[in-house]
Amino acid sequence: MREIDFVGNDPDSDREECPAVFRDPVSGDFYQQGRVVTDPEIIAAVTGHGVIGADEAVVWQPAAMAPILAEAATGSYDQGRQGPGQPTFRQLLATCTRSAVHLEMRDTYDPTTPAFRDWLSGGSGIDDGWDDWCELIGSAVARGVTVRRARIVSEPVTDYIRWEHMVTKMNIKAGEDVRWLPRPQASGLLLPHADLWMFDQRLVRYNYNSGDGASLRQYEFVSDPRHVAQVVAAFEMVWERAIPHEQYNPD
Repeated sequence: MREIDFVGNDPDSDREECPAVFRDPVSGDFYQQGRVVTDPEIIAAVTGHGVIGADEAVVWQPAAMAPILAEAATGSYDQGRQGPGQPTFRQLLATCTRSAVHLEMRDTYDPTTPAFRDWLSGGSGIDDGWDDWCELIGSAVARGVTVRRARIVSEPVTDYIRWEHMVTKMNIKAGEDVRWLPRPQASGLLLPHADLWMFDQRLVRYNYNSGDGASLRQYEFVSDPRHVAQVVAAFEMVWERAIPHEQYNPD
């Protein structure tokens, strides 16, 4: 695999998709990670100096990146420096200030989940992990973050969804607002390709699952405002049609 040096990212940003710059140690070429500029006024100002090619984009870099860009230009950065890696859900929620929404569209997730198996065998179906979840979501809600979860489900529902409906009382306890949308009522909606979390209507994290529903622990992060706007629209249309948890009966 080709090696690319990480030079640095924005020291003033607490966002995990923050601007960054990379350098090819062989060719000396630069690669910049940053927000794609879509503001018409800025695009017009840039094109006043030259044409933006069909395969090109204007990328924003904050002023705080100037020293890091200089390091990349001079090659004076420390070799072997590592980037922050993929952010965890806890880190993403910690930087959230207004809203976090979760869209679930599968009828079955990991069928080997211990709590689900416990419920199938007649147990409570609720494990100790909910204490951590209630603390995590509760702290976000306490600082003013609205947390919403929408589930699109087929009917008659699967056993897994029936179990999820039962344990949703714990999501409610944590501070979430939860709604359910029977799949036929989603007709006409343009929905995303995978389940997702969206933070502050500015960053989308897609969650990928295997065919049997088990999480692959593989995520795709998107912050392009054009893409995010489509996800915002899709979620809000689902939310408008969906049934509040206390009114939805899966039986």
